[in-house]
Amino acid sequence: MSQQAYEKARDLIDQANSEDPNTVTDAENREWPKELLYSHYMSDMLQRFAPETDEVMKLAIRAQHIQRWKSARSDYPMDRKGYHQWRTALYTFHANTLAQLMALAGYDEASLERVKQAVGKKALKSNPDTQLVEDIAALVFIEHYLLAFATKHSEYDEAKWIDIIQKTWRKMSEPAQQFALSGSVNLPEPLVPLIQKALSSD
Repeated sequence: MSQQAYEKARDLIDQANSEDPNTVTDAENREWPKELLYSHYMSDMLQRFAPETDEVMKLAIRAQHIQRWKSARSDYPMDRKGYHQWRTALYTFHANTLAQLMALAGYDEASLERVKQAVGKKALKSNPDTQLVEDIAALVFIEHYLLAFATKHSEYDEAKWIDIIQKTWRKMSEPAQQFALSGSVNLPEPLVPLIQKALSSD
């Protein structure tokens, strides 16, 4: 597709995420719509990890949480089954929303199906596109969100944290794991000993 189509789709994604009523502050104390900041973190990490990625997957990475606030966890039963129902519905919502915006920008059906598979988290470990989305999401979580998540859940004991870190690690491809440990990702300093312990015992 043309550069014009790519830029239009990217702008539509950013416009959609700019509607997020939830706001967050970045490291430089600037306020952002929550999912718009997340999308920029995703694109930044992709540029660092796999700069040669094609434009279709650049859009998929940028939109993996598109308008996430529209599908609330509270709409589903607050148990494990409800959580999985919510996650499955969320993946489909993100995938379909992105496909609709890319169609408006002029992308063909093959590209739309490709992003629906990747953002919909289909065939993880066998679909390289899906694995790339998972890798970037995990790297962004580690760099930008793990410490805040730990602060929020101070009731978790060490064993719980080791389990969370190990589960995140297992979702990642080997190149992403190596990238995380290469110094290319800013690991949350207070959690580095715990991360090291989790990985050494995995």
